[in-house]
Amino acid sequence: MCGIFAYLNYMTPKTRREVLEYLVTGLKRLEYRGYDSAGVAIDNVDSKGILLIKQTGKVKVLEDAIREQMVDHDLETPMTTHCGISHTRWATHGVPSDLNSHPQRSDIDNTFVVVHNGIITNYKDVKTFLEKRGYVFESDTDTEIIAKLIHHLYMQRPSVSFRELVEQVIQQLEGAFALAFKSKYFPGECVATRRGSPLLVGIKTKTRLATDHIPILYGKDEDNKKEHRPHGHRDVPLLPRTDSTSEFQPLEDKEVEYFFASDASAVIEHTNRVIYLEDDDVAAVKDGALSIHRLKKTMEDALAREITTLKMEIQQIMKGNYEYFMQKEIFEQPESVINTMRGRVNFVNQTVTLGGIKEYIPEIKRCRRLMLIGCGTSYHSAVATRQLLEELTELPVMVELASDFLDRNTPIFRDDVCFFISQSGETADTLMALRYCKQRGALIVGITNTVGSSICRESHCGVHINAGPEIGVASTKAYTSQFISLVMFGLVMSEDRISLQSRRKEILMGLTQLDKQIKEVLQLDEKVLEIAKGLFEKKSLLIMGRGYNFATCMEGALKVKELTYMHCEGIMAGELKHGPLALVDDLMPIVMIVMRDGVYNKTINAIQQVKARGGLPIVICEQGDKETEQFASKILEVPKTVDCLQGILTVIPMQLLSYHIAVLRGCNVDCPRNLAKSVTVE
Repeated sequence: MCGIFAYLNYMTPKTRREVLEYLVTGLKRLEYRGYDSAGVAIDNVDSKGILLIKQTGKVKVLEDAIREQMVDHDLETPMTTHCGISHTRWATHGVPSDLNSHPQRSDIDNTFVVVHNGIITNYKDVKTFLEKRGYVFESDTDTEIIAKLIHHLYMQRPSVSFRELVEQVIQQLEGAFALAFKSKYFPGECVATRRGSPLLVGIKTKTRLATDHIPILYGKDEDNKKEHRPHGHRDVPLLPRTDSTSEFQPLEDKEVEYFFASDASAVIEHTNRVIYLEDDDVAAVKDGALSIHRLKKTMEDALAREITTLKMEIQQIMKGNYEYFMQKEIFEQPESVINTMRGRVNFVNQTVTLGGIKEYIPEIKRCRRLMLIGCGTSYHSAVATRQLLEELTELPVMVELASDFLDRNTPIFRDDVCFFISQSGETADTLMALRYCKQRGALIVGITNTVGSSICRESHCGVHINAGPEIGVASTKAYTSQFISLVMFGLVMSEDRISLQSRRKEILMGLTQLDKQIKEVLQLDEKVLEIAKGLFEKKSLLIMGRGYNFATCMEGALKVKELTYMHCEGIMAGELKHGPLALVDDLMPIVMIVMRDGVYNKTINAIQQVKARGGLPIVICEQGDKETEQFASKILEVPKTVDCLQGILTVIPMQLLSYHIAVLRGCNVDCPRNLAKSVTVE
């Protein structure tokens, strides 16, 4: 949710037009996160003030406003040094409006401006403090208190550096935030910080960097006096680089560009060299030099932040020939499932190696229970694989919604193993549940799709699902890759169980055929579209199944709700007589998933009950299942695979169905209303 993109050039001449293009393009790359307004802040033409342009609506509306408002401005004169910040806002405090959009300002002169992702929980207390000192607030946001607080602190001590002002500000804030600051008092400088919300710094230079590690500097407290150097002091070990003579040069003497962003997708077209900031890091750029500061040093702190090289390519985040990112990601699943297994599953030797958790497998085998914790789609991937994990590990497997898990203060023990599943690796509820379990001594395993994310960094070990960038808010390929990652974990755990070898071979055989079978399912696209044409004007939809396919019902229902805004419910077919049967008549659209597995006869019983009440079920079944076809008003046939993998093939028609209904209803497929890709607040 929300998106930050900031750009600073030093000794690299750029025109205002180029800077604005960078900012707008950066925001477009972050549109998938969900937002309702957008804004930019750049230096005014006289270089003595800051120009704010903010608009409710899409980035395209902001782009038009910039073009209109900048008609009489000089856009072509190159600027050696300039800092611009921009933001896409998802409303939390205050309705979507131009005034509530970011950047937020400190005063009518735009002395300090700030962009903010997250929620400040003590903003009312800070606001009261500032109001008593004469500050008048113009927006309903919690962010405005940050801009006014830094202005207040500057007026008290104008000699303090920009970075030190930001450090003073964040000591007064409670909640989750990622912040980027710009000020007319500190031209050519940018300061960014985070706590509980992702933020990274991209670095683009013309010459090679001499180090991939940026030393961390500490505050002036007594414990850390030896660690500290005055900001801007030449002895500070800033970011050095080598030139053709291989001599170390301070970075501030060279051409450099910096990109601050919520997500790597916004910077990858400019640079693949990024630093992921940790909680309470304060990254400051002054005179072209980047330094990273922390207020206090703890035992767990690293000595430096590593510059990592992104493997993402710009082509991966472009739609290509597809109309929507979600459509593209549905059709990428034959490749994404292979990438999840690549280098891990050896089909010749029938072995599975998960390097990220290999050293911890003996400890996991000795545990009391496995806990799978996630939200939304990630939770459903845990439900989908619970039965198999219980079978292959012979351990109790608990599946928990992260928010409910925290609400209950669930007992956790040192011999528990807790899996935290999140596409973004930044999901707030899941991250807080992780910290709760970690404090109680449990082993933490992260299952994420984002290298360098908070869950990735804070886990003891983990599995990267390698699904590739997922831009659409409604998760598709991440679900199937999470599913396979958990299946692979089960195969690793059962590798030395003689009694389970035949079952393992059966599953491995199913995995070898999976990409081809997914391609077969995707060929149903036109048939699914025809079914969608008969459903898109309906107000409700029920999806029923049981056993391994109950998770498909829940995930399919979630996709329909997310994308189409229809009421939709995923129902356990075994619960039909305990209430849901009252909903069934000849007008209620019903999808039923019927596979020839261990619960086939029970599911057939459920479909007969639906038919007896006048229901006209749309049935997803195995190819060639004539017995089941006789109960269906319409039918979608998918290839047969091993029972525990069938959910991967049955969920794809539901993804396609929700997609087509959304298009037919005129909904925004990639950015559903009120939703965000990365839920970084509770």
